[in-house]
Amino acid sequence: MQSAGSGWGNGLLGVIIFSGSLPATRVAVGGFSALFLTSARAAIAALLGAALLGLLHQARPARNDLASLTIVALGVVVGFPLLTALALQHITSAHSIVFIGLLPLSTAIFAVLRGGERPQPLFWLFAVLGSATVAGFALSSDGSASLIGDLLMVAAIVLCGLGYAEGAALSRRLGGWQVISWALLLALPLMVPVAIWTWPPTWSGIGVPAWIGLAYVSVFSMFVGFIFWYRGLATGGIARVGQLQQLQPFFGLALAGFLLHEPVAWSMIAATALVVVCVFFARRFA
Repeated sequence: MQSAGSGWGNGLLGVIIFSGSLPATRVAVGGFSALFLTSARAAIAALLGAALLGLLHQARPARNDLASLTIVALGVVVGFPLLTALALQHITSAHSIVFIGLLPLSTAIFAVLRGGERPQPLFWLFAVLGSATVAGFALSSDGSASLIGDLLMVAAIVLCGLGYAEGAALSRRLGGWQVISWALLLALPLMVPVAIWTWPPTWSGIGVPAWIGLAYVSVFSMFVGFIFWYRGLATGGIARVGQLQQLQPFFGLALAGFLLHEPVAWSMIAATALVVVCVFFARRFA
């Protein structure tokens, strides 16, 4: 019970931190290219991870952990940040946030494939119903839809679910912050050249909001959030704690509406509420 409570507590903190990721990315792509934003945030977070690993004298991961760390890096260091940054050039952050409703299903599927978990059959029924709701919303016209943006978000969710499940399984041996730190360092040799190649030709036209967005996704979305999130998934169960992502669309829509003044259509709220109901029942059978 204590382990489950710790898992839920850490998972909730991670979800709260991640809720600002898409609004912050939306602001940041107003001043930086998607490639530069992806590589810069990863490089900055990698420096934080390297400093922490060095200060606490952490041993290097075993050679057989490198494949899993590569998957984590592909999913949450490169794939999700890049694809969401590209998507947010076509859709609003409010529209993109609804797709987060797919993350519990994506994470649960990879928890079975990569983490060895076995949820009950009714779990899959409600998980699929929630995902169908998200798909229906994406296909509807709410004034902010874009086929390219929607497809990019779906691809981002798939890679993110893979990275979450793989990282959580690995966290049981290495620890949550160690996993994201090593994954960031593994991606660093690729991220630094990309950052240099996509370096903005001038900094004068980049506003303060874009810098704030870059700082948030680099420090909190790319590093601090994962410390709590991977710890929560590892101690409380990947499929089970992964359902806390049902709260992320609510937090994200609130940020998009109040901070960015983006229109939050009734269809977004209705779709999010229905997804929450489905995921609530899915959690009971996880």
